[in-house]
Amino acid sequence: QVQLVESGGGLVQPGGSLRLSCTASLSISSMNYMGWYRQAPGKQRELVAALASGGSTTYAGSVKGRFTFSRDNAKNTVYLQMNSLNPEDTAVYYCNVWRSGKAFWGQGTQVTVSS
Repeated sequence: QVQLVESGGGLVQPGGSLRLSCTASLSISSMNYMGWYRQAPGKQRELVAALASGGSTTYAGSVKGRFTFSRDNAKNTVYLQMNSLNPEDTAVYYCNVWRSGKAFWGQGTQVTVSS
């Protein structure tokens, strides 16, 4: 089992920034895959950014150039730096990891972009 704890969400004005954190109960070096997803009200959960074990990072087109996925192995933590936020980024953001063929999810953190 892997427990994931997310933090860093909140209310921000359009154009602002937030940094989300996701801390795992096990070494993130052992994860085959890590990703950030989001789900807006009435919409399906969608991939925001993903980091494969080989080190390559992919981003959804809507966030490319604005969001950055990073990791700190020593802290077993991954981050999602979100800049130039707009109201369309409003959603619950979830951390996801795969380990030994199983998927694990965090509890989610709310991000609201509004003036």
